[in-house]
Amino acid sequence: MHTKASILSDLARMNAPRDKVVLVHTSLRAVGETEGRGEGFLEALIEYFTADGGLLLIPTHTWSNLGRGCDEPTLDMSSPETCIGTLPGIAAVHPMAHRSLHPTHSMSVFDGKTKAGEPGAAEDYIAGEVLVDTSTSPKGCYGRVYDMGGKILLVGVGHNRDTYLHSVEERMDVPNRLSVNPVPTKIRLKSGDVIERPIRHHHAEGIKDVSARYPKYEPAFRHHGVIADGTVGNAAVQLCDARGMADVMKLVRERSGGIELMADEEPLNPAYYL
Repeated sequence: MHTKASILSDLARMNAPRDKVVLVHTSLRAVGETEGRGEGFLEALIEYFTADGGLLLIPTHTWSNLGRGCDEPTLDMSSPETCIGTLPGIAAVHPMAHRSLHPTHSMSVFDGKTKAGEPGAAEDYIAGEVLVDTSTSPKGCYGRVYDMGGKILLVGVGHNRDTYLHSVEERMDVPNRLSVNPVPTKIRLKSGDVIERPIRHHHAEGIKDVSARYPKYEPAFRHHGVIADGTVGNAAVQLCDARGMADVMKLVRERSGGIELMADEEPLNPAYYL
C-alpha cells in the first residue's frame, strides 16, 4: 500500500514544484492502493502542491450533462457528480475546495490555507469563471495555467486526458474546435439559485474526438524538453510545462501551414517540430 509519506516522496523525487499552479489529471487505479483511498491521495496532493504558496487544480467536469433536459443544471455546486472519475468527485465537494462556476469544465482549486468561499489565492484564481463563454477559455481557469507559468501533471493518464491542450487550441484560434452557436447551460448554486449561461462547447465537425489524437504531440513535446518523467505510486507520471507545450503546438501549427492535424491517426511529421 502506498502511504501519504511515499506519495510525497514520489513527487519530491521528480522535483514537482510546490510554488506554482499545477493542474492534475489522475487515474487512481493506475496509482494503486493508497492509504486513505482517494481522499488520502487528494490530501497528499494538497499538502505537497500548496506547501510553498502553490495552487493545486483538480478538474471537476460535468460536460456530459449538456445532453440533459433544459430544466436540469449542467453544474450543481452541491453535487459530487462529475463525468471524469473518482478523484474529481472527491475534490468537487472537499471543504477546502474553491470550485469554479464553469457550467461544463469547472475545477476545484486548493491553496492549502482557505476553505471554500473564503478570500485568498484560490478564490482569486477562479474569479470571473462564470463569465467565460467557451469550454476552456484562455480568459478562464485553463488559460490562467498558461498565464501563470504553471504545470500539468498527468498521473497514470496520457495527453488524451490533457484538457489543457483544448485551451491551447482556443488560444491559437484553431478552426473547427468549438460549436458555431452557443448552447444554453445552467449552474445551480449551493443556495439553490440558478445562473443561466450560454457557451460554445467543444465540437469538431467530422472528427469524433479531437482529444483522443492529442497524444500525437507527445514526441514533439519530448523533443523540446517540456516533459519530465516520474512515478507516483504505481503510475507513470508526466510533469509538463504549460507554456512549453503551447509553444510547441504553435510551432507545429506554423510549420504545418495550419492544416488539420487531428483528423486521423497518422503521427505528426517530424519536420513540423524538429
